[in-house]
Amino acid sequence: MRPFRTLVVVAALCVSSATIAEAGSPAGLWERPSTGTKIRFYDCGGNLCAKIDSVKDPARKKTIGTVIMNGGQKVGENRWKGKIFNTDNGKVYSGEAILTGAGLRLQGCVLGGLICSGETWRKVQ
Repeated sequence: MRPFRTLVVVAALCVSSATIAEAGSPAGLWERPSTGTKIRFYDCGGNLCAKIDSVKDPARKKTIGTVIMNGGQKVGENRWKGKIFNTDNGKVYSGEAILTGAGLRLQGCVLGGLICSGETWRKVQ
């Protein structure tokens, strides 16, 4: 009976560890509140990538599938830095994605980080 009990304890620890790991990951589908655009964040070789999954505005349909973050590196707990492509103006910015209690804060910066702008997105999946 003891081996069975050990197996149950080990299984429970594995499940709780997986839940903790997923809790600190932005992987999944997020919605940009200002446009209704849905972005899928995913692991790409140990880094963070994101691409446009769907759009509300039919005029922006051509942006579906566009990668907006490729190779964001984890720089701290719940924080990734990398280049972010802004489909609104076609420019690439230094930026970061930060998991917060309220959602995922995505922001881009210019002038070496002196001027930053962004918004907090909500998870939909």
